[in-house]
This record gives sequence, structure tokens and C-alpha cells, in this order.
Amino acid sequence: MCSVIRRVKPIQRVAALSLRPRGHTKESSYAAAQDRSSSPGVGSFAAPLCGNARSCCSMVAKTKGLLFRQMFEGESCTYTYLLADTETREAIIIDPVLETIDRDLRLIQELDLKLIVAVNTHCHADHITSSGLMKKRLVGLKSAISRFSGASADIQLAEGDKIKFGKHYLTVNNTPGHTDGCTTLVFGDQSMAFTGDSLLIRGCGRTDFQQGCASRLYESIHTKIFTLPDECLVYPAHDYLGQTVSTVGEERRFNPRLTKTKEEFVKLMNNLNLPKPKKIDISVPANLVCGLHEG
Repeated sequence: MCSVIRRVKPIQRVAALSLRPRGHTKESSYAAAQDRSSSPGVGSFAAPLCGNARSCCSMVAKTKGLLFRQMFEGESCTYTYLLADTETREAIIIDPVLETIDRDLRLIQELDLKLIVAVNTHCHADHITSSGLMKKRLVGLKSAISRFSGASADIQLAEGDKIKFGKHYLTVNNTPGHTDGCTTLVFGDQSMAFTGDSLLIRGCGRTDFQQGCASRLYESIHTKIFTLPDECLVYPAHDYLGQTVSTVGEERRFNPRLTKTKEEFVKLMNNLNLPKPKKIDISVPANLVCGLHEG
């Protein structure tokens, strides 16, 4: 096991930021956007911000000694996250996208960071990860993904592992349901959670392909994410409406899918009848080999 990974014991919850809850979005309009999860460009809905949204959103970290950046890729509406220790300059990147590798590496160089781990929250179906190519361009960089994903990586993550960078770390929580290998990465003081496609802002990942299971996803979110502090910031892998962050408390109260009973949720998710992601036949084979598939 790579030296940056350690087992972690449960820690006491610490309050982080407090955001004002947003109003409840009607599910009819909300669903049109969120059903595009892993299916950008499908259907009549046109995401208003994906094509021309900012390519890099600088977020101010409230944790002392933490540098944090939230970055955006327009075609798949994917968020990539960069976190670093301001003293040691060690950094990790979450869900990097192939099309934005030059932007990401340029920022890392400008900020004088040493990127040590590129971690994917799951085996993506809507874009190709840049983690494999990043390893070719940065000496010492390791890739990481859940051992249940079926994908190759230097680090095969398991429940309770922690990914260290300087004095900070992320704890690995398995949250299957969208795929078998979905993980939620929780910052050490539980002030932030990077939920991948498991929990989106007022939504969740689809469950109709790639080992998807609505019942498992419901249980994962309610037992692994909704048990985090209300103030814990939720940073998803995608958003199609220009939303950048939510909180666990907000999603527990206002998420129109996750406020349903488990039976209602399963029925809803099993009857979405969505077309498959347009890049799935290219993205999945590539992501199974760290984004380096050439076929």
C-alpha cells in the first residue's frame, strides 16, 4: 500500500461552514437536468452553463493550511478538485478530465504544488480520466480508485483508507449504487465531502447501467453521506445547472429523490428510461486502464 494511504478510525464531527438552505426545486424541472448524469447532451434539455461556464472556480478554503480549487469541464459538466497543503505543497486531484489536463497541470505548476495522488471517485462513463496521462507527465504521481471498480490504478482504495497530503487527508467511504466502485471522499474534519456521482446537488447518479442498483445507492447515501454533519459541504462530480456546492443538511431536507421512501426511490430510478451516455463505449474501456486505452 502506498505510503500516502492509511487506515482511519472514526473521528469526532467538527462543524464547518454554514450555508443558507436554498428553496426546494420542483422535481419536474429538476429531473430534466439531473437525469443527464452520465449522459451529457442527451434529450431536449440544454444545460445553461455547461458550454460557457468558467473553466476554473477558485474556492476559498476555510481550513487553515489548505489550498482548494474547484475546476469545471464544460462538455461533460464535470468538476475536478485540487487540494493541497500550503506548507508541504503536497497536493491531490479528484476526478481529472482528459480534455483539461493542460489547464490542470498549468495551475499545479503556477501554484508550485507537488501532485502525489490523482484519485477517481469511480469508473466514469461520460468522460475519460486524465490520471494515466498525468502520471506520464509528473514524476512520482500515483493513481487511485476503488478496488471494487474493476479499474487499474497504483492504489486500490478500500473503506476507511485515508489519502494523505501534508498534514491533511481524505477518508474513503464506499458508496456503491451508481457503480460498484463509487466512493465518497471525506475531508479529515468532515467539513467537506466529495461525493462523485453518488450524491449530486438535488439529485443522484443514475442506476440503470454499469452495475447500477437503486436500492444500494439509497442505502449508501443515507448511511454513509447523510450521517455526516449537516454543515458538511457537498462537492459532486457533476452539475448541470451551474450549482457549485451544497451541504449534507440541505440534501437531506430538499433533495427531491432522496427525501422519498426507499421503495419510492427504487421505483423512480428503475423507470427513468434514459438513453445511455453517448461516450460510454469509449470512456469505460479507457477508464478501466487509467485513461490510457488506445483502441
